[in-house]
Amino acid sequence: MAYPLSPPALDQLFTAALKYRERAYAPYSHFRVGAALLTTDGTIFGGCNVENASYGGAICAERTAMTKAVSEGSKSFLAVAVVSDIPTPDCSPCGICRQFLREFLDPHTPIYLLGGAYPLGDIPNFLSHLESEEAKKYVVTMTMDEVLPNSFGPDHLGLRAASKKG
Repeated sequence: MAYPLSPPALDQLFTAALKYRERAYAPYSHFRVGAALLTTDGTIFGGCNVENASYGGAICAERTAMTKAVSEGSKSFLAVAVVSDIPTPDCSPCGICRQFLREFLDPHTPIYLLGGAYPLGDIPNFLSHLESEEAKKYVVTMTMDEVLPNSFGPDHLGLRAASKKG
């Protein structure tokens, strides 16, 4: 992993994603999603999905979190966590969210897919060993490049450096 995070930092990021999932407004799909972004300065921005009676007006958790971060001046990130109500870590960002994240994430940035059954409270021991069988019940670690391989982004237009400037 390009940016190794300590178990307390991972737990803080994961707990934030779970907190934002609880704030989701999903009266139509009943599918709640939360996301949390860790910036290079240690700030965590979170978001939830917000549905709308005009379905096209809905926004996903990942785009909500990224929009909040960018609107507050943050454009450099160490990690992303995404969680839904599915108990196992089987929910990844949708296509538009993958492209939206790609605008601001380096290809090697970790994206943690969390199961909705992630244990809250004490920091789980398995966070020290994310490759363990116990950890895989709750967390799958991927990179931006794995989530959206062969992607098109600002670097293809010569804009990567500009997009990271505050």
